[in-house]
Amino acid sequence: MIDRPENLTILPESESVTATADDLLSHVLARIRLTGDGVSSRRIAPDDHMVVEAEAAHVCIVTEGDLHIEGVDAAPVAIATGDLVMLPHGACILRSASSDAPAGMALCRFRFDADSLRGMVFALPGYIHIRRDEGADWLDGIVHFMMIEAGDVQPGAALMVSRLIDLVVIRTLRSWIQQGPVSGWLGGLGDVRIANALKAIHERPAQRWSIEAMATVAGMSRSSFCDRFTALVGRSPLRYHNELRLGMARDLLAKGGARVGEIGFAIGYESEAAFSRAYKMAFGRSPRADHGLQAQGIVQ
Repeated sequence: MIDRPENLTILPESESVTATADDLLSHVLARIRLTGDGVSSRRIAPDDHMVVEAEAAHVCIVTEGDLHIEGVDAAPVAIATGDLVMLPHGACILRSASSDAPAGMALCRFRFDADSLRGMVFALPGYIHIRRDEGADWLDGIVHFMMIEAGDVQPGAALMVSRLIDLVVIRTLRSWIQQGPVSGWLGGLGDVRIANALKAIHERPAQRWSIEAMATVAGMSRSSFCDRFTALVGRSPLRYHNELRLGMARDLLAKGGARVGEIGFAIGYESEAAFSRAYKMAFGRSPRADHGLQAQGIVQ
């Protein structure tokens, strides 16, 4: 047998809004996995540009000169020396903003796991901009260390770079939240009432949550809660809850320590058949196809 999911969640000691948001961010980001493909140093000649492909996500830290990002907004976005911009969906153009000086950057390339709460990844904006004065306390040090590791040929260097990209992405998202009101699912963490509901859902994912029960936790009417949650999170409350518990089931299945039916019961399904139908609808394959992948040494 396995522990129920609520026993696998580390709960925050503080009940403050900040502690709630930080704990939820950690828990949600644990569901959104990414793999760092590498870090490189790039230069764009004056009045030249570089096309960022759509097949991968990127973090760009400007180390010299200024850039314009085109294709993520109605007007070009200006990025100054020392600024960071995260491009969750790729598909844009980075252009030197100067006619007489090149622009330099550290470019991190990574990919989101396609099965990791896909709706949340898609709901991220076209770009996230962290200005130098908002990230200088952490950005300079980690970029310096990352570039050292990127040029290291010793064993384990690639894994180290991938882990550093993880840290950069997580710290970028956290800094973005701290800037104030944000769009997409992270916006839910900045709303006290919606954050309380999200906290309850993450603490008790196996519970049979209804809209009424969630709205009660949030201290809102049913209709107001549903509209507000969907607008901020990008998913209806029930859909968010279902994707969360199915993502947890996927992790438990990969470990292979329990039977499929036990895992379905642990996340709140009354029968293996109902769990299998929901899992296949979410991921396009049966839970048995993912059972024991970690034990077999298969990395998805």
